[in-house]
Amino acid sequence: MSNGSDSFQDRLYAFMRGRNGADELAVAIVAIAVVLGVIDMFVRWTPLTVVVILLFAYVVFRMFSTNVKSRRDENEAFVDVIGPVRPWLRNPRAAFAESRQYKHAACPNCHQRVRIPRGKGHVRVTCPQCKQKFDITS
Repeated sequence: MSNGSDSFQDRLYAFMRGRNGADELAVAIVAIAVVLGVIDMFVRWTPLTVVVILLFAYVVFRMFSTNVKSRRDENEAFVDVIGPVRPWLRNPRAAFAESRQYKHAACPNCHQRVRIPRGKGHVRVTCPQCKQKFDITS
């Protein structure tokens, strides 16, 4: 015989099946909403409160949406935009040190990012993912 928590967990899994759930865009929106919420605690400006509530409502909508394809397309567009900035947000010191030693380039075929040592001049690079060769100046 199963206890109550198992049946609740099973029902929760069944409810979330076919739904989008949390993705990188949802996490970013929640982080922005939390920062704005903390600012709103000190400022007490009603339009900012409304923006925070709307951001949280949008995240809940995204997480429970059954239109997974549209939500994945939105998340993919967000990841494409935030991709080059992500290392600078996570660890700025390491990103700065690496940017001085390496140049990052994208494969023209599959858009895989490759790292090339700086100061080597004209280099022919082979993409590790699709094996296409392309030229770049480091």
